[in-house]
Formats: sequence, structure tokens, C-alpha cells
Amino acid sequence: MLQRSGSGVKLKSYFTLTASSPMPTTNTAQRPELPDHLSVDPRSPHHVAAIFEHDIGITLNDKERDDVSEYCISEGWVRVPAGKTVDRKGQPLLIKLKGSVQAFYR
Repeated sequence: MLQRSGSGVKLKSYFTLTASSPMPTTNTAQRPELPDHLSVDPRSPHHVAAIFEHDIGITLNDKERDDVSEYCISEGWVRVPAGKTVDRKGQPLLIKLKGSVQAFYR
């Protein structure tokens, strides 16, 4: 999700909780199952809004990443923003990193 503040554009990841949002008090039985392919972008067909109500963690090659915008477990890749670079519509440019991907609830 992009937050526009003044002249700058800041990327906010849905895969981490912000300091101002409270920790969810839900039970593991109430959490939806994590899909094989998930995207942060609400325009994507792989976006599932119910999952983003919970805190999600993503690991790539056994290292936890907090800047993931999209992932696919079966194909073994994640998409992360390429620095502060944005396209002409203000969306961040994403690069695909390949490796062992795991998704989990925190």
C-alpha cells in the first residue's frame, strides 16, 4: 500500500503490523488458511483481504523478510520493491527473488 505524504511516496507493507495498530486477539482456529499465492495489491486477483487482518510473516531462504509485496510458495519466489523507484502511476517497481518461501502467522 502506498501512502502519499506531501511530495514523497512511502511504501507500507501489509505483511507487518504498524506500531499504532493493536495486536489481533484472534484464535488460530479463526484464521483463514494461507494461500499458495498472495498479493498485497488490492487490484490483484491474488489479494485476500481477510488474511491481512492478521499478522503474517514471510521467510525467503530461512531469512524473514518484512518488505514482501507478493509471494508464491509453489513456484518459490517473492516480489519486493526495488528501492524507492516507482513507475509513472506511482506504484513501486518490484523485483522477483527466488528461493525457498514459507508463509506463517505470527
